[in-house]
Amino acid sequence: MEWTALGVSLRLALATCLLLLPLGLWLGRALATRRFRGKALCEALVALPLVMPPTVLGFYLLLAFGAEAPFGAFWQRLTGSGLNFTFGGILLASLVVNLPFAVQPIQRAFEGVPTHLREAAWCSGLSPWQTLWRIELPLVWPGVISALALTFAHTLGEFGVILMVGGAIDGETRTLAIAIYDRVQAFDESGAAVMSAMLLAVSFVTIGVVYGLARRRGGTYE
Repeated sequence: MEWTALGVSLRLALATCLLLLPLGLWLGRALATRRFRGKALCEALVALPLVMPPTVLGFYLLLAFGAEAPFGAFWQRLTGSGLNFTFGGILLASLVVNLPFAVQPIQRAFEGVPTHLREAAWCSGLSPWQTLWRIELPLVWPGVISALALTFAHTLGEFGVILMVGGAIDGETRTLAIAIYDRVQAFDESGAAVMSAMLLAVSFVTIGVVYGLARRRGGTYE
């Protein structure tokens, strides 16, 4: 087991979950409850990382993070360092690639909240913030947990985008998925098998959690 690579993966997964949680809540609720021009386009952009090949998405992010691109140049002026081949770069890339995993489960959960509950809360004098905190969030928490579980597991297993943007710098951008690839390239099948088994177990537990929460949520709303 390559503990340094595991540490990078866990740090990346935790940071991605923490940063995407507020964005997923805000965007998921907005897409579920509001009607606005361009909503279909917004939903398509959120879902785009699901259908784009990871190497293609990673290539475009590599260009966008470069010093000659507007965003990359702005970041370098702001922080004094570049994004490509750094932990900050793979974190930003992870936020992009995991956006649908964070937003869509939360959006579906908010869509399952009956409209009359919000209206009753407003008629009772609750503000929109109080309605969200006291009425909606207790109902959509299974969707929030599903989003966090999917984001965490997908971040641990992400390979193409992370490799394109971050390379394989030990202790900085070399994640467990990249370490598995390196072990296979070096014909170390036993080492690759141990790390692959761990990621398989994480994926299996994650799917079990998601399906269990989805079944419970379905039973609650019926």
